[in-house]
Amino acid sequence: MAEEQKVKKAKKHIGPALLIWILILIFAVIAGFSSFYVVDETENAVITRLGKYTQTVGAGLHTKLPFGIDRAYMVPVKVVQTEQFGFKTVKSGRNNEYKNNISDESTMLTGDLNIVDVEWIIQYRIVDPKQWLFGVYEKEQTIRDISRSVINTLVGDRAILDVMGSERTAIQTLAQDMMNENFKQLGLGINVITVQLQNIVPPSGVQDAFEDVNKATQDMNRLINEGKEAYNAQIPRAQGEADQQIQIAEGYAAERVNMAKGDVARFNAVYEEYKRSPKVTKERIYLETMDEIFGSEKKPELIDSELDNMLPIKNLKSGN
Repeated sequence: MAEEQKVKKAKKHIGPALLIWILILIFAVIAGFSSFYVVDETENAVITRLGKYTQTVGAGLHTKLPFGIDRAYMVPVKVVQTEQFGFKTVKSGRNNEYKNNISDESTMLTGDLNIVDVEWIIQYRIVDPKQWLFGVYEKEQTIRDISRSVINTLVGDRAILDVMGSERTAIQTLAQDMMNENFKQLGLGINVITVQLQNIVPPSGVQDAFEDVNKATQDMNRLINEGKEAYNAQIPRAQGEADQQIQIAEGYAAERVNMAKGDVARFNAVYEEYKRSPKVTKERIYLETMDEIFGSEKKPELIDSELDNMLPIKNLKSGN
């Protein structure tokens, strides 16, 4: 009975005014906690008021209307996100990673009607938090569907050897541009920064044949490069030798032309002398010829080999 009386006395002391102040205090505490929010350095906050978008704010401490009137949605705008296609990296219990192939994503048909398994990854950032939250409902599935469609299109336009070799970089560049264009049209609010092709292999049944083809292609390219090196080494040397021979020939031609011009000039000079004094000129030419014959170390024969006739030598005695 004494305890019940104490409880009744305590209730009498808690009046309506005190109860109101307690409720106001609780209300203020709840309002204070729900009016402040912190945005991380890697995020933006999208603010809605009664479900309608109002603004996007950056990192720091911010205030909003309490009790769910304003809501803040954190969007990681500076985080690079990755999607894997054709495989999935799975962590084991010992923190070791291994790859799990997904054949239905990686198997594709090339332009020359061959089947090839293509694995790739894309990396993207969120560039428009508002569009990212409200533009598309199933965001991740949309990203995967668009990426698969683009890669299938590019692989289907090329032969299998081009996909596995020379066109690899071109496919990555075109895929990035095409994906960004599609995501922009859909209003997804992301930007693809990397498309990286991983393993590109033919089906297991024809793997050995394709390896032989690749080896033959590599050997062909190696031989072509060796031929180009030999060509680049021989052609300049042959060109130099040809230029040298041309210069020698031009020098010889100039020498012969100059000699011919000298002979012509000398003949013209002798001819002019002959016209002025034919007899004296004949005598001088004859004497010069005899001096040239008998003045050499090897004496000429004055009688021919068959003794038929004497060589015609002019009689140098006077009176003849």
